[in-house]
Amino acid sequence: MSGSVVIIGPGYPLRGGLATFDQRLAREFIAEGWDCVIYSFSLQYPGFLFPGTTQYSTEPPPEGLTILSRINSVNPLNWFSVGRELRKKRPDIIVVRFWLPLMGPALGTILRRVRKNRHTRIVAITDNIMPHEKRPGDRSFTRYFLNACDAYITMSEKVMTQLRRFQPTRPARQVVHPLYDNFGAPIPRDQARALLREKGVEIADQDKVILFFGFIRHYKGLDIALQAMADQRIRDAGIKLLVAGEFYERADPYNEMIRQLGIRNSLILQTDFIPDSAVRDYLCAADVVIQPYRNATQSGVTPLAYHFEKPMIVSNVGGLAAMVPHEQAGLVAEPEPTAMAEAILRFFVLGDSYFTPALHREKTKYSWSRLLENIIELCHNPT
Repeated sequence: MSGSVVIIGPGYPLRGGLATFDQRLAREFIAEGWDCVIYSFSLQYPGFLFPGTTQYSTEPPPEGLTILSRINSVNPLNWFSVGRELRKKRPDIIVVRFWLPLMGPALGTILRRVRKNRHTRIVAITDNIMPHEKRPGDRSFTRYFLNACDAYITMSEKVMTQLRRFQPTRPARQVVHPLYDNFGAPIPRDQARALLREKGVEIADQDKVILFFGFIRHYKGLDIALQAMADQRIRDAGIKLLVAGEFYERADPYNEMIRQLGIRNSLILQTDFIPDSAVRDYLCAADVVIQPYRNATQSGVTPLAYHFEKPMIVSNVGGLAAMVPHEQAGLVAEPEPTAMAEAILRFFVLGDSYFTPALHREKTKYSWSRLLENIIELCHNPT
């Protein structure tokens, strides 16, 4: 089966995990014979609402993809214009990303215009239903968006539960977040560390390294990991925490915590945005990936770790524990410093090879073809 599909969501030159996901999904559609275009944002966030340094990638554009920067998230006239354009285009399927209620008015209005063609089926991939940091209007914006869709994909049980509070009857399926397999094949740890040293990262071949990867926001619990690093047993073992990701909130409280805990020598801080071209090196350089989240729906870091076959230490919150079987693909601990410290120590007792069989087994579940099949089935056989 093939036809035309439009993916509505971030794409190049916008950067980050959502853009990476949309571009990888577009490649899967194209590989299966579909005509696929990404409708991205000409303005995703007003500058004063964006927490990082820049919304835009400095890397070359992805080859072989059509990405149109059409949508202005704060201009209602644009929403009507894009909606009319897509209504006339009459794609067979629209796959629309929803990760933040703030996008609800723009996306919901566009989709309502499209539905008037009585042809296009609209499937929402709902990364979140309610955000990690709540704001006024969240519920009404979310409801407005969801009511404009025909069917839904969630990637965790928590999000499915939230979805059903808004949409109890329309078709929905839970599908695991596919592997980020577009960053290259795994390379040996020593080779990855040598490449990082060439970039100025102070990491030695003999270091025991746990990796915190991705944007730094309060709910992701970097402060919990920092407090765990202050455990005397962690210090005595010479374990280091590599923090690779950009601050999406004020860095000062973290820097003050590091100073007060006296752990600077146990840290390797790379707190700029990590470009796609460096993702492989950071993942492969680590012994284990840590996700000490306070709350979570699902995480793009988990399938990234599976792709590079890295064990994980994750919090017992949201969908993380379900994605990382305890003492198989990794370790699950409560999101507090002592529990995280115990898990870190336990990991280095077991050793990374202990987790290899389960990592191989679990990663087979995370295929893009499975996601594609579910999207198509929701459009043509929704029951």
